[in-house]
Amino acid sequence: MSTTSLTALDDHRFPRGLAETLGRDGAALSNLEKAAWEIRVEPRPFVSWLAGLLTNDAKVAEIAGRSYWHPNGFAKLVLHTSAEPEFRIRLHVWPESDVVSPGESNPHSHRWEFASHILVGTGMHMVEFTEVADGGKPFRRYRYGADPAHPAALVTDGEVRLKRHRSPHVVRGEVYSCDTDVVHTVRPIDAGLTATVVIQGPRRTPATVVYCEPGESDDQPNGVLSEADFRRLVTAVLAAFKSEAAS
Repeated sequence: MSTTSLTALDDHRFPRGLAETLGRDGAALSNLEKAAWEIRVEPRPFVSWLAGLLTNDAKVAEIAGRSYWHPNGFAKLVLHTSAEPEFRIRLHVWPESDVVSPGESNPHSHRWEFASHILVGTGMHMVEFTEVADGGKPFRRYRYGADPAHPAALVTDGEVRLKRHRSPHVVRGEVYSCDTDVVHTVRPIDAGLTATVVIQGPRRTPATVVYCEPGESDDQPNGVLSEADFRRLVTAVLAAFKSEAAS
């Protein structure tokens, strides 16, 4: 067990500086973008803080307990949460694989705004969608968070058609920002290790939308992420960052 204290980790200059950037105006999207660009320009404070998290068993357990494996094979690591200003720091990790990950197959929006930076890997491919009356492809629409008794349930909300609106690529060194009205899917560009730093703002809407193709099950539970998973993923990301920075 390392002697690094939880207080020292939470008061590290990275999360402290990020809170100052976001301010007390509700962590507006413009400030989330500014914070993501600060990491892009000078990633060392984030990387130093991330490495420090590995040195404290209690912190590793805390983070692993609120993180999970997404059904489509990537890890959502919730590194830090803040109430004032309200924001989260997440690290999304797609482990190296023999094949390119399909990414998030269900188009969806979010209840909060976010800005993300490609820390490790080639980059991400996004597809953004809009609902249309004609054309496109049929989907079943669900509302996530619409049932107060079961906030994680998907509530059926009719049949709709979706059309691709645009397909942005975001490569290493770039920033991607997303408002609550954007419906998208995300996948890594290639099969190599890919990690994105996500700065998530406060919840703006009570519910969000998720779309499933006809015949596709809406039962896609998250997987448990262990402390060993967290250590392995973060260690791999730090090694890859060091290697890419030296090249």
